[in-house]
Amino acid sequence: MALSRNLKRKVNSENRVFHDEWTENYAFILPSFINAKPTCLICNEGVSACKEYNIRRHHETKHANFKVAFPQKTEARKHKIEALKGAYAHSSRILVRGLTSQQKVTSASLKASWVLAKHNKPFTDADVFKEMMVTVLEELDTSKSMDGVIESVKQMSLSARTAARRIEALSDAVQGAIIAGVNHANYFSLAIDESTDNTDVAQLCVYVRYFDGKDFKEELLSLIPLEGHTTGDVIFAKLEELFQLHSLSFERVNLIVTDGAPAMVGKHRGLVSRLKQLAPQMHGLHCLIHQSVLCARLSGELKNVMDKVMKVINFVRGTSSTQHRLFRQLVAESADAAHDDLLLHNDVRWLSKGKALDRFCALLNEIKAFLGMSKSKAAADHLILLEDEKFMSNVAFLSDIFGHLNLLNLQLQGRDKTIVDMVEKLESFTRKLEMLEADISTGRLLHFSALKKTAGEVTELMVDFIKRLRANFTSRFEDYSIPKDIIDFIRDPAVKPADNFSSLAKEMIPSLDQAALEMEIIDFQTTSVVRDALRSAETVSAFWVGLLCSEEYSNLKNVALYILTMFPSTYVCESSFSAMNAIKTHERNRLTHQNLENCLRIKVTSISPDIQKIVTSGRCQFSH
Repeated sequence: MALSRNLKRKVNSENRVFHDEWTENYAFILPSFINAKPTCLICNEGVSACKEYNIRRHHETKHANFKVAFPQKTEARKHKIEALKGAYAHSSRILVRGLTSQQKVTSASLKASWVLAKHNKPFTDADVFKEMMVTVLEELDTSKSMDGVIESVKQMSLSARTAARRIEALSDAVQGAIIAGVNHANYFSLAIDESTDNTDVAQLCVYVRYFDGKDFKEELLSLIPLEGHTTGDVIFAKLEELFQLHSLSFERVNLIVTDGAPAMVGKHRGLVSRLKQLAPQMHGLHCLIHQSVLCARLSGELKNVMDKVMKVINFVRGTSSTQHRLFRQLVAESADAAHDDLLLHNDVRWLSKGKALDRFCALLNEIKAFLGMSKSKAAADHLILLEDEKFMSNVAFLSDIFGHLNLLNLQLQGRDKTIVDMVEKLESFTRKLEMLEADISTGRLLHFSALKKTAGEVTELMVDFIKRLRANFTSRFEDYSIPKDIIDFIRDPAVKPADNFSSLAKEMIPSLDQAALEMEIIDFQTTSVVRDALRSAETVSAFWVGLLCSEEYSNLKNVALYILTMFPSTYVCESSFSAMNAIKTHERNRLTHQNLENCLRIKVTSISPDIQKIVTSGRCQFSH
């Protein structure tokens, strides 16, 4: 028995080869995709094994008249075979490379898993998704033609384990495209940030920005779990391991942007300093959005005002659920209420302070009425505070100024923002602060609507805060880690660059041909075609992308590419953490690190994987 088991024939191990003469003799071909079986050109049916006996039997049994109509070794037979091959090739293109019914089912399963991951749904929802499709199709149409569609849906494998495997295959395909793009890029930048998930595991988010030959891409390179400490040494070791795994070089990293935490920017053992030891040409940047938030940190009397506002909000919302419901009921019955509830303040969220203050001022009358109905001493104390004109003037001032800061923050947020775009917005806001200082100093209050509504007195405290805010913006955004003159030229290439522009560019990119660059700038600025393209371009990035795809101005393009591949903030990381927490909820806390990374990559990517390539490169299975 053991001998018979060892001698059992296996078709796959016999290395059977399709012979070209079988096409002429039996009208069969072997499709080009992986695991293909010999296919009849006449009826498009396949045979189970690549063996002449099977092919000949099919031909003689089902197409006996073919050799009568088209005898062997005749021109008529030759022309007929060529016509059949052409028809098969045409139908294959229409049917997307001639996928078999089994492969089509797998393709549908992959696409369903893609949708599942895009919407942060758990793997177990895939079976529910499948059941819903079958139910809907059965209800909509009971014709025989629909029976085949319903049967195909039933055959589609969408169990939780299969969905996890499908999502892993899709994620691997996307990551493969990212790694290939980064390896072909001249320069790329990194955005790195760390946050904890719902199971208190620190997750290091690593994003990469690069030019793929057609456009700039911002993609998730990796989500790395940090089980223990999150020091600069640990983060550096993990990043170095990631680069070695994918054969990436730190030499082509032009900038790394972080949140400014000590583990990232520490002078001796921070991540940036460790990386600069390996690649001295690398620039380090503290996230520009984080810096703008730090500029507006409160202190002294204004911080005390903010704390007291938060105590009032917490009293109304947090004392008890009954009290909160009663307040919302009062607001709902008010005809003048612009909102339905107060907002709690979260210092981590960039827009929280401004939104909480705005909502507080908008519902001030309702808050006073509610506190007046309460019999507690705390409510009476809060009500006395809200009747204080000086206190409420400060609250209104904070609401106005943080409203302006929130508008700036929203302008800085978003994907595909370049460092050029952000510098422009920050310079604009710095100039606006000069105007705001003049506006409040003269008492016009054109840009302080809440303060003007309260008819409160403008104090020296308010003027000093705006002066200090403007000084913070000026000092923090004086240096962007790269020469400001180069940023200005990339933002407006029609303006004559600084006299030392080529020297600054050469210092930044040592491989640059400085003499050729100076000549290219003159040609570039005096060419009408370039000026017309600059006027018609929707954005600065769109203009440079068009130039990068041309063959002229190689040195100038190199400078533009170097600057425009730089991340200006860690916004992509922050938004990914929100998606991560939506994926790994308390109900899905057993999700593995690898599955979490796979789901997150699909959620945030702009790359569409080649579904057919995934299908034809692996083994397709029906649902059991």
